[in-house]
Formats: sequence, C-alpha cells, structure tokens
Amino acid sequence: MRLRVNHTTTYTYSEPVPWALQQLRVTASTSRMQSVLRWDVTLEGAAVQLSFQDNHANRVELAAVDPGRTNFTITIDGEVETSDAAGISGLHQGPMPLWAYLRTTKLTEAGPGIDALIEGLGVLGIEEDPVAELHRISAATSDAVRWEEGHTDSSSTAEEALDARTGVCQDHAHIFIATCRRLGIPARYISGYLLRDDTEEQAASHAWAEAHVPDVGWIGFDVSNGISPDERYVRLATGLDYRDAAPIAGIRAGGGDEELSVGLRISAGADEVDGPIIDTEPLLLETVQQQIQQ
Repeated sequence: MRLRVNHTTTYTYSEPVPWALQQLRVTASTSRMQSVLRWDVTLEGAAVQLSFQDNHANRVELAAVDPGRTNFTITIDGEVETSDAAGISGLHQGPMPLWAYLRTTKLTEAGPGIDALIEGLGVLGIEEDPVAELHRISAATSDAVRWEEGHTDSSSTAEEALDARTGVCQDHAHIFIATCRRLGIPARYISGYLLRDDTEEQAASHAWAEAHVPDVGWIGFDVSNGISPDERYVRLATGLDYRDAAPIAGIRAGGGDEELSVGLRISAGADEVDGPIIDTEPLLLETVQQQIQQ
C-alpha cells in the first residue's frame, strides 16, 4: 500500500523566544515493512544544527529556533510503500544489545498494577506459544485501560495509567512494555503513523510496542487497536519508551506561554513517484518465514 503523510506542527509563543532547541525524530527509514519513496522535512523559523544516528538507529536532528521568533513550524511530507508482514519487523539489529530492552525506565517501571495484570492472566505459556501469549497480554492491557484522551500526558507512567484506568496509545504501549520486561521479554516503544479507516484527517501521530520472540525477531502489538501492525502503519522511531522515540522534544529559554497546533493527514493511493527508494532494501517476508521454520 502506498501511503502519503502530510504533518505540520506549529509552536507559537506569547513572547519572542531568545533561545530554543528542538530534537527531531521525524524521518522514516526503509525497513522490511516499508520502503520510503520520498520524505521531506522542512523548517520555518528554525534551522538544523546537527544530524546523527542515536543508539536505537533513529535519525535525529537538532534544530535551533531563530532568536526572537514567536513561532516556528515543522512540516513533513512523505510517501511510503508499505506491506503486511504480520507485524514482524525482523531479527534484532543495531548497536543496542537485545538485553538492553529488558531495562526498566521511569515510564515503564513495573509496580503493583503491572503485577496485578500479570496475576490476572494466570499461567502463561510463553515458551510454548509466545505469540499467542503476547496477544493475551495486549488484550489484558486494553481491557485494563480504556482508550480515552485527557487523563494522561507524555509524562504519565505505566502504573499511573493503570491506576487511572484510562489512557491513549502511548500509555497502552508503556503498560505492554512494562509487563513484557517484568516477564523477562525484551520490549520496545515505536512511534509512527496509522492510516485510519474512518478519516484521513487526524489529531496526532500513533504509537505501539514490539516484543522480541526468539527465532522470529521483533513483533509489533498495537494494543489500542488490538492488532499487529499491517500495511496501514508507518514507523518513525524506536526506543525504550516514549522519551527515546518522541518525534519532537525541546527546551527553551523565555517565550512566555506556548501554544501547539497540529495538522495531520494520512492518505492511501498517492500518485507514483519517480526515482529510487531511499535507504536499503527491506528484508523479504519469505526470508523471515524461512528463518521461523528452521
């Protein structure tokens, strides 16, 4: 499926900003589930000072806001060819060792709520059928925390979302990750986009989680929608939690009050784009299937 992403984020301040720095993880890359045909990131009122690859293999750009600005805008315009690989993103790669994804963070620290969720699952046959059991964990997370905006924010922990019993995709991902790590299963956070069935216009980007299964690799679980990611998903960044994969994060001095406005449109069936695919070729599904059968 060919997906087109148009995403504009504008920050407006009540007073001129003398200094501000934004950390951007907004560049999609080619993988076995997606081929990036075109991906343009433009800034108005800011300029990129440094680009690098972080320890999760995300492309990161540090952008400085022009001094004295009262607003700046980040615009993403891209096209990606996606495929349905049953949520399997492939075998573990990159500079981070697999055991690092067992490490807890402030947002994914397990406590009484996670322990109660695990106890409610009863006996888990992780070694016999890990994928089925991971889907059970996903379903239990969704049952425990109803999707509803306005009760949590980007600083909310997995335990806080469980206590509130309401949250959004970020909270579902953190709870799933915390549960997996408590059970000794490596897990990570994914930020990206989802083509919705009911509308092209959206209010925010999306998030889900991946768990690592031996001899299979990383498998995605979108707890909020009760499925594994398919051809409707575009991934941007990955990390131990939201803070590692947040598309935009920044610091500033002055500027008074801040107002954020977002315009996001995700559509399917865009026109053909000339030119080569960006980055490397994705790992073929047949290759992973052969690895699973071995």
